[in-house]
Amino acid sequence: MHAPSGRASEGPGEAPAGQRGKRWFDAGLATVGLILSAPLWPLVAAAVKLEDGGPVFFRQRRWGWHGERFTALKFRTMTPDADVGGGSRPATVADPRVTRTGRVLRATGLDELPQFLHILRGEMSFVGPRALAVDERVPDTDGVLRGYEEIPGFAERLRVRPGLTGHTTVHRPKDLPVREKFAADVAYVRNRTFTGDVVLVALSLWISLRGHWEHRGRKL
Repeated sequence: MHAPSGRASEGPGEAPAGQRGKRWFDAGLATVGLILSAPLWPLVAAAVKLEDGGPVFFRQRRWGWHGERFTALKFRTMTPDADVGGGSRPATVADPRVTRTGRVLRATGLDELPQFLHILRGEMSFVGPRALAVDERVPDTDGVLRGYEEIPGFAERLRVRPGLTGHTTVHRPKDLPVREKFAADVAYVRNRTFTGDVVLVALSLWISLRGHWEHRGRKL
């Protein structure tokens, strides 16, 4: 189930008609993104550091393509002790662990800027199912806490590289039950097209410019 980290070649589940150029699209767009966003990096880093003196970046092990695990890098948006006592768990709507600076970063998507590096390395794509934390446990429909790998649809969503954005990220509410998110991810994996991915990138840029990421899933 495991594949070498960062490989750039297309693999099973990632080369339907119209998808063979996606890797080049990802690499080119990530390069442009890094160049254009370069002036923002020191400003974001300073804002994160000045609020509470904690680390600028947040690192977390994530599930990648074909089950490969990688360490995702983001600008930190939560308090330094966010996972103390309760273990790693995803952010919720109006999560009190999110800092004031973090709310701005999450609303605009600026916390994700470091993930351009993962796209260049081939660990991620611009569009795909969200990269999930390896050690997170979430409430299932019966209220029992389960790891993502225990929930139906998990294996199929790993057939493509995880995305900086995606159909579920753009069109589904943040607090949607995990099984419903996975069902939407699987539908994307089975029906994706290069044109559809380009549209999702454009929609994501529009949401970022409006600062509406915390309201995703509502009518745009």
